Amino acid sequence: MKKSDVLVMATFAGAIAMGAAGSVPAYAGENEKCAGIVKAGKNDCATATNSCAGSATKDGQKDAWVYVPKGTCAKIVGGIVLEKK
Repeated sequence: MKKSDVLVMATFAGAIAMGAAGSVPAYAGENEKCAGIVKAGKNDCATATNSCAGSATKDGQKDAWVYVPKGTCAKIVGGIVLEKK
């Protein structure tokens, strides 16, 4: 197999994997909100200091959160599980 064929197949496999990952819905029953672990600009929703998703101004912002699989947040250093209202 040629090196260029391997590169093309790897590119297609990566594109398919990225598409599948982006199509998974976030069901509230299977995920939880985890604050304190977000990188700047990568939060899932508004915070107390920002008006929309993707607007966290610093890494590890305590009020910026992302959805993670249930039970995962408590295992992440700095992770704070936000309770459902």
